[in-house]
Amino acid sequence: MTFITSAVLFILKLLLLLFVLGLIILVHEFGHFMWAKKFKVYIYEFSIGMGPVAFSWKGKKDKITYNIRWIPIGGFVSMAGEVYDDDDKIPKKQLLCNKPWYQRLIIMVAGVMNNFLLAIVGLIVIAFIWGGDPIKPVIDKVYQNSPAAEAHLESGDVITSINGYQVSNWDKARVIMVYKSKNDYTTFTIKHQNGKSEKVKITPGEFTDEDTGEKLNGYGISMSKEDTSGFFKPILYGFRRFGTIIDSFAYTIWGLISGKIGFNNLSGPVGMYSMVGSAFEYSAVSEAIWYIIFLIAYLSINVGFINILPFPAFDGGHVLFLLIEAIFRRKVDAKIENICHMIGFVLIFLLMIAVTFNDIARIIGKLF
Repeated sequence: MTFITSAVLFILKLLLLLFVLGLIILVHEFGHFMWAKKFKVYIYEFSIGMGPVAFSWKGKKDKITYNIRWIPIGGFVSMAGEVYDDDDKIPKKQLLCNKPWYQRLIIMVAGVMNNFLLAIVGLIVIAFIWGGDPIKPVIDKVYQNSPAAEAHLESGDVITSINGYQVSNWDKARVIMVYKSKNDYTTFTIKHQNGKSEKVKITPGEFTDEDTGEKLNGYGISMSKEDTSGFFKPILYGFRRFGTIIDSFAYTIWGLISGKIGFNNLSGPVGMYSMVGSAFEYSAVSEAIWYIIFLIAYLSINVGFINILPFPAFDGGHVLFLLIEAIFRRKVDAKIENICHMIGFVLIFLLMIAVTFNDIARIIGKLF
């Protein structure tokens, strides 16, 4: 590959990354923006990206400043009175802090709900056009001479638990399989087609795909695809797959908290660049489009799920303070809330730096 070809490919991957992230951020921030305008909250600025301003314009009617910033990570809707009464020039009734708590709650969760809606629509589109990826942990194929074949697994077997964790879907199963274990094997509980259950210990290893001759490494099983024929099945699939991905994210967070998943498994912007770049590895355009739509859906769920966690600086942190206000019927001290959000923001920023360095180290490790 020539230098010019590599440079063009780099630019194309970067543009695709900007498109994917930009769409997800735009959809998220528009949720906050739309409901803030509906409830007549005064809005100073609507920004996509962070850092210095690249492009800016001001609405003639609403007087809102719309910005696109240079760093394509995150975005924000700057509203008057986000935490406390902070602007004497704005009418009190237009300050966010003076709105009823339920209106503030709707504004805070609107971004997450938009992300989830975008993901569900994307998954439904995938099901309509390309069919549904596996949801149920039902084995479709066992590769010859693979570890799974040696353990006598068969097509039609159902995985009901992995290392003691109950398994109801394949997304959750894949997360559990990367949990740290003292053993080099994985314990599967298998329900055979005759109704009998059996525990088997399988150590992942190398095997050959009998169809392509390709050398593979793993357990040697593939799951059955979902039936998404007709009109209603793809719609149902979109909601079901959304639920299983949420389930897998919950187990990922638990794995990080419990130490069963190392933080070196996290990816930041550099890791997302590599993920997006995988679209260019598909030989068929239709497959590349499928991958991009799925990536948008997957990352959109990721953004929504992380944002709704009850951690300061996230939308979920704001929601937590609003729920405390609703329960105790009094607002949390504005200074305390603001300090909590500032600390949360700093911690998130430090984590992002650490994850980015980890992504770079991972790439360098592959090169050398």
